[in-house]
Amino acid sequence: MGIVVVGTVAFDTVETPFGRGENVLGGSATYFSTSASFFTDVSLVAVVGEDFPAEHISFLQSRDINTDGLQRIPGKTFHWSGKYGYDLNEAQTLDTQLNVLMEFRPNLPESYRDADYLFLANIDPDLQMEVLDQVRRPKLVACDTMNFWISSKPEALKKVLQKVDIVVINEGEARQFTNQSNLVKAAREIIALGCKRLVVKRGEYGVLMFTADSVFAAPAYPLEEVFDPTGAGDTFAGGFMGYLANTGDLSEEGIRQAIVFGSVMASFNVEDFSLDRMKRLEYREIEARYRSFKALTSFRDINDLKS
Repeated sequence: MGIVVVGTVAFDTVETPFGRGENVLGGSATYFSTSASFFTDVSLVAVVGEDFPAEHISFLQSRDINTDGLQRIPGKTFHWSGKYGYDLNEAQTLDTQLNVLMEFRPNLPESYRDADYLFLANIDPDLQMEVLDQVRRPKLVACDTMNFWISSKPEALKKVLQKVDIVVINEGEARQFTNQSNLVKAAREIIALGCKRLVVKRGEYGVLMFTADSVFAAPAYPLEEVFDPTGAGDTFAGGFMGYLANTGDLSEEGIRQAIVFGSVMASFNVEDFSLDRMKRLEYREIEARYRSFKALTSFRDINDLKS
């Protein structure tokens, strides 16, 4: 099977200099699943409350996302409220209501446990470990985290990072986790814990991928209009993992291509609020932007400059 993602399905209230979205569909697993579904089969594990509308579940299912692992329990759905200024790289959190997320215990359906690819989206690292104990022999496991878990559960998070192949994190979190101001040194420390690769999200400055002996850089796609960066990192991760699951190519070259596809998907996500841009996205647009990305970073080899 394709990818299993464990994370959040949520309501977001987001304000940017360009507008406002009230109680729109959000959550790490939602953005990841929608993005990855353009490339491969996706099975989702998350929890929602009684207030979660059927239309949102219908949307996920319309993308052929398996929702057998989406639990609905009494209570209200997780809700996040945030605000962006003109520096769209960082949100100011105004309110976080965990609601049913406080009771969430990920229970993977039997059909999910043989997944080849697993993504542990941003949830409590103790829950991430519970998921790792339920899967059998995945080919690739990647995880994300956030500053809250870095400060509140650093030891639990270290245990997760020791058991995954790829860690996806933003640059502020990498520095916070290691107490290193230099991003290269921070990356080396995280890789030393046991993961094979560290993918550092840098917002409008692109992505850096580190291994023990290499660094790969991809720029962000230059856009004239950015409306809402919420979920961009999860959308990136979905495109990245979705492409890998689609091709099965885990070579260095294959993973670098996946980084670019992830960046392509994130560039579409920020063009509108919530998942509105992703809902009208077509695969031909993804291919066209990938080609533009390649042209953006293409230059001649130094040997070709010699006469």
